[in-house]
Amino acid sequence: KKAGNIILFIDEIHTIVGAGASEGSMDAANILKPALARGELHTIGATTLKEYRKYFEKDTALQRRFQPISVDEPTVNEAIHILRGLKERLETHHNITINDSALVAAAKLSDRYIGDRFLPDKAIDLIDEASAELKMQIESEPLVLSTVKREITTLNVEKQALIMEDKKKNSKRVEEIEKELANLNEKKRGLETQFENEKETFNATSSLKTKIEELKNKAQIAKRESKFEDAAKIEYGEIPELENKIKQNEQKWQQMQQEGTLLRNSVDEESIATIVSKWTGIPVNKMLSSEKERILKVQEVLKEDVIGQDEAIKAISRAIKRNKAGLSENSRPIGSFMFLGPTGVGKTQSAKTLAKFLFDDERALIRFDMSEYMEKHSVSRLIGAAPGYVGYDEGGQLTEAVRRKPYSVILFDEIEKAHPDVFNILLQVLDDGRLTDNKGVTIDFKNTIIILNKKLSL
Repeated sequence: KKAGNIILFIDEIHTIVGAGASEGSMDAANILKPALARGELHTIGATTLKEYRKYFEKDTALQRRFQPISVDEPTVNEAIHILRGLKERLETHHNITINDSALVAAAKLSDRYIGDRFLPDKAIDLIDEASAELKMQIESEPLVLSTVKREITTLNVEKQALIMEDKKKNSKRVEEIEKELANLNEKKRGLETQFENEKETFNATSSLKTKIEELKNKAQIAKRESKFEDAAKIEYGEIPELENKIKQNEQKWQQMQQEGTLLRNSVDEESIATIVSKWTGIPVNKMLSSEKERILKVQEVLKEDVIGQDEAIKAISRAIKRNKAGLSENSRPIGSFMFLGPTGVGKTQSAKTLAKFLFDDERALIRFDMSEYMEKHSVSRLIGAAPGYVGYDEGGQLTEAVRRKPYSVILFDEIEKAHPDVFNILLQVLDDGRLTDNKGVTIDFKNTIIILNKKLSL
């Protein structure tokens, strides 16, 4: 009331329901209701649909005082626009530069590879973490300089040991070490000077960007207070002057880069891919290498390890090519195959080789022996036991494995032995690329390859 035109924003607004309530007293929601009803308190609250249904819909009086507005997840292009709007703030906060390619990569890679979170949150976190990592690298000593210092320490230890042992006998080796130390010390001094110069240029640019951000805030305050002369001085005098200094520093940095720098001053596409790799376990080079190269290699690599199954390898390769070319359904798994044949012809080996090629690791193969799923009650082990049954908290073997490692090759060995209910579960996975576990969590199978093995007797 005293402040006047104020809008109150309450994050996680569902927490006001029941907050502070005790015997003979009201909770926060009931205290706010009269002010909300009279229009004295302008409030915006944020909560999830689940919590809105759980808390607000039960209290109809509180629900009536708010107008629900659904905020949907933005598209990739919308997320890129949001990131471009936040770019300057993130650069000022971390004192680094963020390339536009990094923003595009963050939106696209997070949309493709991080399925359990939403845009723009996951893309912002990628940029934030990549920026923080780069800032740490700038603050810490470069690897090249650390290596030279370690070599100097090692040689000094060796030199002292030789002198203590027998100076005359080891004089030749001591002389060699002294020469090496002289060269290394000279190299160290050069690297230290280069490091300090780069850091000085980098910090100067960061300091100027911080000043510009402060001046922009001052200009906004001056405009609100109708001090237009002060705002004009800042916007058309002080800020352009600092921007020119930044350009000079950037030109100096570009010259340094041509000669070879120890530090990186910007977050690029590779930085984002490295963070995605840490989060999801996908090898960075697989994401950054061109799709064309990956497609061309698949058939050759599989043929090296699996001999005499050219038709099967060709079929697998074609399915992967279709997927990578964008001709297959995006909502379905990368590929789904049924390998038929007697024991020892390379069915399982094909699955292992495929896992190794796609994910650089044979352990990316998740294997289920379907002879363990012959009974009706054992089928629940794939998605987890129903509420009230033993093992409910443990989750499903299939759903948990894919949730932890969403980029895998899944092998169902001896599928003919499985109970018919298993096929009902697999139908949903093969058709929609998703599966809901016993806790109602939807697991994404879009980035998996499903292989069913069946033995054929000759």
